[in-house]
Amino acid sequence: MDTLSAVPCVLSKAVREAIVNCKVLVVGAGGIGCEILKNLALSGFKNIEIIDLDTIDVSNLNRQFLFRKEHVGLPKAEVARNTVLNYNPLLNVKAYHDSITTSDYGVNFYKNFDLVLNALDNRTARNHVNRMCLAADVPLIESGTSGYTGQVELIKKGYTQCYECQPKPPQKSFPGCTIRNTPSEPVHCIVWAKHLFNQLFGEADPDQDVSPDTADPELAADAGKLALIDDGVDVHRKSTYLWAKEIDYNAEKLFNKFFQDDIKYLLSMENLWKKRKPPKPLAWAEAASHEGDIEQENSEDNPKTEEMQAWSLSKCSKVFASSVSKLKEELSHKSFLVWDKDHKEGMDFVTACANIRAHIFSIAQKSRFEVKSIAGNIIPAIATTNAIAAGLSILHAFKVLGKEYEKCTPTYIRQKSSSAKTLLMAESTLIKANPNCYVCTEKPSVNVSVNVTQMTVKEFETEILKKTLNMIAPDALLEGKNVVVISSEEGETDINNDKTLQEIGIRDGSILKVDDFVQNYELTIYITNYVPSDITQPQFKVDAKSEIYKPIQEVNGDESDINGKSKMDSNETDDKMATSSEDDLIEVIEAQDAVDDPQEGSSAKRKKSNVAEEQRGSTKRRKLDSSEEQDDDLIMLDDDDILY
Repeated sequence: MDTLSAVPCVLSKAVREAIVNCKVLVVGAGGIGCEILKNLALSGFKNIEIIDLDTIDVSNLNRQFLFRKEHVGLPKAEVARNTVLNYNPLLNVKAYHDSITTSDYGVNFYKNFDLVLNALDNRTARNHVNRMCLAADVPLIESGTSGYTGQVELIKKGYTQCYECQPKPPQKSFPGCTIRNTPSEPVHCIVWAKHLFNQLFGEADPDQDVSPDTADPELAADAGKLALIDDGVDVHRKSTYLWAKEIDYNAEKLFNKFFQDDIKYLLSMENLWKKRKPPKPLAWAEAASHEGDIEQENSEDNPKTEEMQAWSLSKCSKVFASSVSKLKEELSHKSFLVWDKDHKEGMDFVTACANIRAHIFSIAQKSRFEVKSIAGNIIPAIATTNAIAAGLSILHAFKVLGKEYEKCTPTYIRQKSSSAKTLLMAESTLIKANPNCYVCTEKPSVNVSVNVTQMTVKEFETEILKKTLNMIAPDALLEGKNVVVISSEEGETDINNDKTLQEIGIRDGSILKVDDFVQNYELTIYITNYVPSDITQPQFKVDAKSEIYKPIQEVNGDESDINGKSKMDSNETDDKMATSSEDDLIEVIEAQDAVDDPQEGSSAKRKKSNVAEEQRGSTKRRKLDSSEEQDDDLIMLDDDDILY
């Protein structure tokens, strides 16, 4: 089979030759990734490389059609390579089972390609690929879906905005004290149960403590100390993990500790319950013989019913005991366990614990299916939408290879409704770069407001440079003193880690020159000393040097973002975030809000056009705003493509 003959003849000869000769990198082999690989193979592309860190899960099989049941547990990239060769044996396909963010894939790696197509599921990786493509000056095509909505957009240095040109809304979060002390929603209990799993069987994280929080800002200064005096409550453990091992994971003792003793301790914090309904401690014996569960118990013989209905309290206690026993046995063969939504015992444990805690706090209980949806960040995903997004990506690829960048305008997939007459909507022009973007401008810079007397150098590196500014291997130099504050070389500046910024010489008005050799990225940071007025204020702020840029573009649409969520919905989340302390937030993505899409900040939200103008067919002007991230996963959000 002649490769060139497989290229669509509707394209010009120059483009068809470019298709055969170009090298393409596909980042991600999930829902959209599989569709993109198939389209590339059938469109005549010959030189393809695939990179994906994940392995194949049973839940992937309903839409990631390059995989079969016998492939479960194998690397996605390698199986995708082998399967796609069946479409065209003449392909030259190379697979990497690896993370795209490692230093092995630097700027020179990207320069080997004529085009990069993203099919990722997390913001960190998307930010990284965005920066690498800018540094290498390689066109990047972003694509993502969420249910019936989706989006495809070109990112090209000098032509369009980059992935980070618009600020991204924060993921929905809850204060740690809410998770530990005063849950009010099922998701709070589910997050707590996942943290408990890690405390007992996984890698414990101090930020995921499940014990009552005596530093809760609602408490009086000495309330926590007074509560500790209660002789009947044993809450001080050297380590939940070590204590559990000492009692040999005795289910009854574990149950009574977490659902009776800790709850009694919470009740001793009287300030918490002045305006709330107090929780009711639950003992092991009471849960096992809970009245009113007989009718539901009889219906639980049906596996389908058991999955879709909330378990009875006695059922939860039984599942708690059996899952603890099985997890203990599994742990005896490993150093620690990693929670996974498709691991039966782990999922059973979280479901049982979440519902027991929900019962104690008078919160609605959820079925195992619903708990799995929330715990696994699952939202509906439609295979057909993936196919449309992947098809649009290839059409963009044709235009890129023909150097027709101006025709690669962002295109949105919308669910057809009475108010939306079309399924696809495109911008009239390319969206230009934000002149104040701290990534793609000629001299990127940001203002960082931070308490220089409190924040340590290590916290600055982790929380600001890596988590907020998305760097991988930063080096920071204090301008004027030529002092290396942070080095990416292992051990070189460890002596600075526990020093405060002030102790190392960073004060109000200081300037840091930061560069990331992995991303070939340089940034100037202007430091402003900032002391939060109270615990509800953010502990630091990062802002572009100039006012946030909001471009005006002509587009038709309704008053919602491309995910169909109203502006009010997004603002409600923002209001919640404004009342939380950033240094103690538990990041959670609920099923209906699950987010992180390929373009989640560039131009998703639109204001509705005037109806009369719409009827006259007038062109509307509207502001673009950042939308909430959206994850695409039909069964669970594991690595699929996400809409912005």
